[in-house]
Amino acid sequence: MSFPNQRPRRLRTTPAMRRLTAETRLAPAELILPAFIREGLTEPNPITSMPGVLQHTTDTLKRAAAEAVELGIGGIMLFGIPAVRDAEGTASLDPDGVLNKAIRDVRAEVGDDLVIMSDVCLDEFTDHGHCGVLDAYGYVDNDRTVEIYARMAVAQADAGAHMLGPSGMMDGQIAAIRKALDEAGHATTSVVAYAAKYASAFYGPFREAVDSQLKGDRRTYQMDAGNRREAIREVELDLAEGADIVMVKPAMSYLDIVADVAAMSPVPVAAYQISGEYAMIEAAAANGWIDRRAAITESVLGIRRAGADMVLTYWAAELAGWLRESR
Repeated sequence: MSFPNQRPRRLRTTPAMRRLTAETRLAPAELILPAFIREGLTEPNPITSMPGVLQHTTDTLKRAAAEAVELGIGGIMLFGIPAVRDAEGTASLDPDGVLNKAIRDVRAEVGDDLVIMSDVCLDEFTDHGHCGVLDAYGYVDNDRTVEIYARMAVAQADAGAHMLGPSGMMDGQIAAIRKALDEAGHATTSVVAYAAKYASAFYGPFREAVDSQLKGDRRTYQMDAGNRREAIREVELDLAEGADIVMVKPAMSYLDIVADVAAMSPVPVAAYQISGEYAMIEAAAANGWIDRRAAITESVLGIRRAGADMVLTYWAAELAGWLRESR
């Protein structure tokens, strides 16, 4: 037999051959579009650090949701930015508040044709920007915050959310939310747990997107970037508390965590390609340093290859359009 006797390149010879033998593929149904709505806007407001991403009005959010349905996207994750904030984040509980109203509006627009997800967290609603209420020493009070999350979850389920995304990394939040939902008659409303959410430097543009009031950081409740085994512990706890899906956030700098979680999770695994990851690729592409479309596609494919069953990405609509073109 001639040297070499193993020739993997045989399976790379043509585009058709590469499609046939691809181990990981992308599909619109695996993508989730994060979307922001800001109270009081009459026109959509561009987010400067995230080119192409907007703070929506009611009308533009409804159009984005309808477009997501047309593109075959799996879901939309809603974030609300209120006009008035306070220390307790009370606007989060208002049935007519910006986020709960947005859920109702989107549900009326698309019904059950799109999985409507909503953020269960206080950071957009507090005047100090933390994900929970503060105690007398300025630390986030875990248990008081969890009580509010449970009430938020019921309000969002009442508004029509199919799936709730508690993102605050409070201990016991999944169990409290599950209990509150069941007691309120929302046994079919599911929960995607931000199970392994790290304190990351890549959240910067998101803070512009939600007009964050945060001073300081969230290292007392979000995970340390150097910790790997702890992620499995966090996932195991959320699974025991009733999580229907578990999430890793961020995605691209934490692909080892995505792979670890995918290897052990009995439920679907999500990963969030966050604002800083988006901004870096957009900035490099704008400078002509990388091929934008190829880099976007490869970045999301890499997250799927690591084991994520679904990816939250700000490119969801654009990427879904490309995928439809290439069929």
